[in-house]
Amino acid sequence: MKSLASYLRVILFVGIAYYFLNYISQGDMDQTVQWTVLGILLMLAVATEIVVEALKSILYRSLDQEGRRRFSQTESRSWDKVKAFYEKMKGTKPIEEEADIILDHNYDGIKELDNVLPPWWVYGFYITIIFAVVYLARYHIFDGVDQTEEYEIEMAEAQIAIEAYKKTAKDLVDASTVTLLTEASDLSAGKTVFESLCVACHKSDMGGGIGPNLTDEYWILGGGISNVFTTIMEGGRPGKGMVPWKTELKPSEVAQVASYILSMQGTSPAEPKAAEGDLWVGPDATPAEGAPAGEAATDSTVVAEVEEPVVD
Repeated sequence: MKSLASYLRVILFVGIAYYFLNYISQGDMDQTVQWTVLGILLMLAVATEIVVEALKSILYRSLDQEGRRRFSQTESRSWDKVKAFYEKMKGTKPIEEEADIILDHNYDGIKELDNVLPPWWVYGFYITIIFAVVYLARYHIFDGVDQTEEYEIEMAEAQIAIEAYKKTAKDLVDASTVTLLTEASDLSAGKTVFESLCVACHKSDMGGGIGPNLTDEYWILGGGISNVFTTIMEGGRPGKGMVPWKTELKPSEVAQVASYILSMQGTSPAEPKAAEGDLWVGPDATPAEGAPAGEAATDSTVVAEVEEPVVD
């Protein structure tokens, strides 16, 4: 890497790689992984430049005098345009031509040159004038959206994006957002987890053993998808044996198990345990026999209490 162009290419390549990694990972990539990848890419870029320079050197030594002269001209020609543009943007005259722009007056032998403003400064000043005119017209004449309104719009769009993301990110679900799942794949996954973790207390047909019967309309901690989800996540009543499963199961898995349990409402287990808890009539409940038609309840509402144990 003997030339400035080599260094600029490497820096540009690594910069593009950095922004590309951030774009595809949306900022979620582990920093250690990100810097490791960038380090590898940096070494590859440097190695590529070294190999290219080595090949150029081998090619140069293999040429005759005329070929070397033409090769050197080709190499320098690419920078001639850059240098010419740079000199044009500076807008200065060579020392040999400064006599043409010396002003008539002098002070103790000190003379002043009548240099014009550098073109880069003049062009930048013109751009600021154009920007000011556009800004004035947009925000003060045509009442464009100001910064406060832009902020409120972006916040509203971000909230919509968050809600859309939550619908696809199932593990962000909680008791307030969980919904009853009815897809066969979800119910099958819930059944697999239930048979692995829950049958010891509730039996495979949910008729109840150490734990209560899960097929009737009576619930100790409330029925409905939200209450069942909470019970699985946080555990049952203190000292009753059911542990919280939130450290073992993902929220999406808990939602699948809760939905599978509710899908078994109204079934007939082989040895049903006597009902425990309160009669539940809610959005996800099986209508209880004798319950008033059209009566509705939320997941936190109890509509009747069991006075005596009832055998399903």
